[in-house]
Amino acid sequence: MQNQSFKDLPLSVEIMKGIEELGFMDLFPIQAQAITPLLQGKDVIGQAQTGTGKTAAFGIPMVEQANPETREVQGLVLVPTRELAVQVADHVRRLAKYVRVRVLPVYGGEPIERQIHALRGGVQIVVGTPGRIIDLLERRILNLGFAKFVVLDEADRMLDMGFIEDIEYILRKVPSNRQTSLFSATIDEQVMRICNRYMKNPEKILVSKDEIALTQMNQYYMVVNPYDKLEVLFGILNENHIERAIIFCKTRSDTSILAEKLRDRGYDAKPLHAGLTQPQRDFVTDSFRKGKLKFLIATDVAARGLDIQGITHIINYDVPLEALVYFHRIGRTARMGGAGTAITLVSYGELSDFNNIKALTKTKIQEMKESESSADASQRSPVAYLGTARLRW
Repeated sequence: MQNQSFKDLPLSVEIMKGIEELGFMDLFPIQAQAITPLLQGKDVIGQAQTGTGKTAAFGIPMVEQANPETREVQGLVLVPTRELAVQVADHVRRLAKYVRVRVLPVYGGEPIERQIHALRGGVQIVVGTPGRIIDLLERRILNLGFAKFVVLDEADRMLDMGFIEDIEYILRKVPSNRQTSLFSATIDEQVMRICNRYMKNPEKILVSKDEIALTQMNQYYMVVNPYDKLEVLFGILNENHIERAIIFCKTRSDTSILAEKLRDRGYDAKPLHAGLTQPQRDFVTDSFRKGKLKFLIATDVAARGLDIQGITHIINYDVPLEALVYFHRIGRTARMGGAGTAITLVSYGELSDFNNIKALTKTKIQEMKESESSADASQRSPVAYLGTARLRW
């Protein structure tokens, strides 16, 4: 019988204290299936995206088995972005609060001297991006010769970003008798090649798309004339009194243009895209995380890996070209069991791409339509009021 609660797991009192302090009780699917085999020393392939509890799924066994009396690095988590490195390290650090296991994020864009100083002080778990990990290895500051646990987090994203050679270089620096786990939102041939080459009889835990942070989410779409999209968006924001949302666009220029148009209408909005400098991206992300910024207008690349609580709405101003990207986007809300709403504006030319999205999930994506009807439609619709027309489903 599968474990239902963290209390069903063979965990130390100290680890349980950290888990309870974080407010965790029931296990999410990836946790229920991954923690036990990882505690047993098995290699694991887990299909799960950010927001499903996967950090705890690999973090808890790593912290449980790390030896705080040894100053050497025993656990390594590779992640694609600096934002994710910070988030994962913070999460694992909280889990390790009462076991004296030290966790350090390492990534580019920050003075390496601070990270060198921390490593020399003794660290048991390192969470880092491939480039900075390699830099520290080549400087002979980071020694992975004692590492027992390696996690490749968001493996598909790392491979998309061209990190394959870096990953292989790093894995060659870790003892062959290590435990290796890999977590990825999608398990394709490229990901499986890594698994087949570097893992030993891994246990495959494939959480279906329909279990990935979708069941507690309200999903809507509306087919619109592309020339009306902006006004439809204004209506949605106004009538629903939306206070905190990420609005996704396809291109960098589109994010900047839309953010400017929103500001012209009095909305607190800023763009986030890869064309910004790292300090600019950090400033915008931090402002949004702290609630100083209400609307983040983002491209998929920029928003990948963001783990921000309290986002009530995701609005797809543009339908993503790749169907799976839709699920990555809406995973920015409904975090850790919370509720959320996703609204997609579908231009006539985007219908084919959106139909591909609908074909991938059994969860209901309800259509909203404009109606000239009156009060009874308005009572049912939480979405928008456009001139004399109301939206309904």
